[in-house]
Amino acid sequence: MFTILDKNNLAPQVFRYLLDAPDIAKKALPGQFIIIRLNETGERIPITISSADPIDGTLTVYVQDVGKTSLEMSQMKIGDKILDIVGPLGNPSLIDLFGTVVLIGGGFGIAAIAPIARALTQAGNKTIAILGAKTQDRVILEQEMLNACTHVHIATDDGSYGTQGLVTDILRKVIETKKPVDRVIAIGPMVMMKAVADITRPFKIPTLVSMNPIMIDGTGMCGACRVTVNGEMKFACVDGPEFDGHAVDFEGLLNRLKTYIPEETEAKKKYLEETQGSCQIANKLKVVG
Repeated sequence: MFTILDKNNLAPQVFRYLLDAPDIAKKALPGQFIIIRLNETGERIPITISSADPIDGTLTVYVQDVGKTSLEMSQMKIGDKILDIVGPLGNPSLIDLFGTVVLIGGGFGIAAIAPIARALTQAGNKTIAILGAKTQDRVILEQEMLNACTHVHIATDDGSYGTQGLVTDILRKVIETKKPVDRVIAIGPMVMMKAVADITRPFKIPTLVSMNPIMIDGTGMCGACRVTVNGEMKFACVDGPEFDGHAVDFEGLLNRLKTYIPEETEAKKKYLEETQGSCQIANKLKVVG
């Protein structure tokens, strides 16, 4: 059992958790993830490790309420127990002295890009972060990224904060004005990562993307996280999660990601109906009592 030591609501549907997991904290590296199972009937979901403190034995993770399990976890409180946490899993990010590295975090992907940014800056790189969100209230970890990176740019869809537009708009300007850009790393929605790879390809800038969004089992057994890279089948959880963005078959991935949307929506709907029904019963019992 793993205890939730702290919890904060950072943005709409986004929560920060501090978890007691000393054995994992001792070994975790930037780019790796954990698999959690909340209870005996729960599903397994992957969560990127945003930071690990080997001295305190804690992990910091961020969870976005999008599916049934993430919704269930968003309702947990400080002191609650998580049944299983497995990790660290996946291959850590390659940290070396590359030169100028642009790190792009789209929405919730900012939480996953943060530990990589810190490590690359500590390795002596010039790090330029581009953070994207729909609105100002959905921009997360801005101060952490300001502390971790050489420069930080922010883009919002509605222009409520930073530059109005897409992260790719800023990326194009950075490439044109901050030459040379030696490496680009993008984590976020699949469409965003594809767009980043399309922009960097003509410039032949090495570009890494993270396939965290397609992982389920985390051990390579279920095959759900398969991705075609350079014409070869790979598994995001054991071969990744980072891959060459210019070699990933994004079209195939985008089509496959739509497969289970109805089931995911139904599972979340059923959970909401069950929990709301339980709350109504509990409230009636209180009134009667």
